[in-house]
Amino acid sequence: MVFSPTEIHKTSWEMAVLENIRKRTTVLILIIGLALFAFVISGVFTSNDFGGAKVGSAVAEVNGESISIDEFRREVENASRRYGPSLSSTQLVNTVYDQQIRKTILDQQIEDLGIEVEADQIVEFVKTTGYAQIPDFLDENGVFNEEVFKATIASWRETDPLRYDDWLLIEKSIIQSANEQIYFNLVKAGVAATLIEGEHDYKMTNDKVDIQYVRVPFTSIADSTIQVTKEEIEAYVKEHPEDYKQEKARDIRFVYFEEAASAADEKAVQDEITKLLGDSVEYVEESNTTDTIPGFRTTQDMAAFLDRNSDTKYDTIFKPKRDLQGVATDTLIALGVGEIYGPYKEEGFFKVSKLMEKKDEASVKASHILITYAGAERANPDISRTKEEAEARAEELLADAKKEDAQFTALARDNSDGPSAPRGGDLGYFEEGVMADEFNDFCFQNEVGEIGLVETQFGFHVIKVDDKQDLYRIATLTREIEPSEETINTLFTDATKFEMAVLDADKQEFGTIASDNEYTVRPVNKIKEMDENLPGLSSQRGIVQWAFNDDTKNGDIKRFTANNGYVIVQLTKKYEEGLMASEDASATALPKIRKERKAAQIISANSGQSLEDYASANNVTVSTATALTSKSPTLPGAGREALVVGNAFSMNEGDTSTLISGESGVFMVRVTKKEAAPTVDNFSTYANNLKSSAAGRVNGDVFNALKEGADIEDKRATFY
Repeated sequence: MVFSPTEIHKTSWEMAVLENIRKRTTVLILIIGLALFAFVISGVFTSNDFGGAKVGSAVAEVNGESISIDEFRREVENASRRYGPSLSSTQLVNTVYDQQIRKTILDQQIEDLGIEVEADQIVEFVKTTGYAQIPDFLDENGVFNEEVFKATIASWRETDPLRYDDWLLIEKSIIQSANEQIYFNLVKAGVAATLIEGEHDYKMTNDKVDIQYVRVPFTSIADSTIQVTKEEIEAYVKEHPEDYKQEKARDIRFVYFEEAASAADEKAVQDEITKLLGDSVEYVEESNTTDTIPGFRTTQDMAAFLDRNSDTKYDTIFKPKRDLQGVATDTLIALGVGEIYGPYKEEGFFKVSKLMEKKDEASVKASHILITYAGAERANPDISRTKEEAEARAEELLADAKKEDAQFTALARDNSDGPSAPRGGDLGYFEEGVMADEFNDFCFQNEVGEIGLVETQFGFHVIKVDDKQDLYRIATLTREIEPSEETINTLFTDATKFEMAVLDADKQEFGTIASDNEYTVRPVNKIKEMDENLPGLSSQRGIVQWAFNDDTKNGDIKRFTANNGYVIVQLTKKYEEGLMASEDASATALPKIRKERKAAQIISANSGQSLEDYASANNVTVSTATALTSKSPTLPGAGREALVVGNAFSMNEGDTSTLISGESGVFMVRVTKKEAAPTVDNFSTYANNLKSSAAGRVNGDVFNALKEGADIEDKRATFY
């Protein structure tokens, strides 16, 4: 019998469950029966493919132009080779999709404008990029050579077709980049700013106004007093369609049965590792005798012992405290040599550690100022000072370094001839025998903070001992805490029973049944069609595909195998593309509607009042704000209020405004002072700054505008 890919996909979960049953020989026959019953009532034996829509030839359409699925898959394969394992398959698809959408939109613009890159332009583009550093394109002097470049490409075509094919892909990318560069340069050429615009920007930055203002905050009216109906929210959404676009999305909730170790499992692992601490007796059948096997405490061959008994090997490297990571570090370094700590629990393991050896102050951190001279080892050829001059200069720096207010880091940075100068002479930590003998002896024989002068083959060193650390060698016996077979079988049973219960009950009972069994229900809202990671579950593309399947209805329930366990999932809500429903929009629409209503109330109750009367009637104070600008319309205690400050600039000195509905409340403003910006002869500098700023945003702004205006049909979910 031959199965179609869809039929194979439909039965994948059933086969996985049956395989679990085969492996779990200790599961009761009753559980098998319950599981089979669950298959029947969940519709596993009926059609339930994830494909949904029919497979077509395009992964997307942009302004009527198709992006071929075949070409798209080739690009995904190429991206996979570039990015390696750093991206998941879905992340690769989404990355390539964004790239292809961008390319298609820009290609349409490039074609409409008749932009075409010539061969000589390709060469010029190569010259200005990293491709110009490819060794095969360089002449005998190590310089990019156009003739060598052309000859190399011709040679690859004849003798190395694989490399030539790779180059064709690079060339394709170069042509694309060059075309886009030409396109954006054309757009930038049309970007300009007039002197009038420069003057306007100057005045917005430098014109100033001082005001007195009264603010009655919207919070002075309780939200509970503003009643808003569902119909009013719906009307508001229709009036502001751009703010309430609804993407295709799904809500789910799930119960996760994780294969985690039980308390009994942890106790068993702890008992096992504890048993390994002491010696054990082993019967030798061949000699009819018993042998004593040394335990962790007494073994003389720690490496061999850990090889046999530990999940991690013996790390023989001496390490400072800073490199000993873990919750027990402070306890371990306080042990005496040969002492043991544990068992202790850390990062999913039980551990027992033994301090094998300790070296006191065996790691030193030092800084130095190197003064070298002509002829010294590794001296810069440009250095011309004599040995005597170098020694004299080093003596001067030693005296400076020992001064009470000396900054050794600055002295080293400004005077050292060594490569550590940019780091303030910092050499980091090092162990005995790493440095030149004279340097080594000074560092290890002197106390922290000591400053002195030594001579080596490299020159004269002004040395400061910054720190000293002990080194430790620690052996650790580890055992991973894993769920037992019994725990895994119990989990499988519990998941199966819960699945059967929720499938047999009313769809609304999912949460109640979970609560009755003390299971945690986790909701995930507004999942997008190409999402992959779900909170609490990590990568679960299969669940997302199921949720967006046209055959999956609200309330439907399905079981999935997840990382280390099982997930029972219910689809709770579908969102179709269009305008948000009132209940979904209310979170943002309701505060805006209330704000409008509150503003109307405050204005109605206070119209015709003076500034002082407005303040008195509402039990608020008159505030002041000075040196306000249009570019920075922020009021002390009120935040950014562009409309309020803009009104102030439109008024004459001494004028008082009517009531103004701002961002945080209803304002009344009195202008106390207006100060015009100082007169300048020419606004070209400000116009040029505006032009440069706009040109710098061209690439992103233009593409975003083109994308916003494009008719894009996304069909990724059909294929991935």
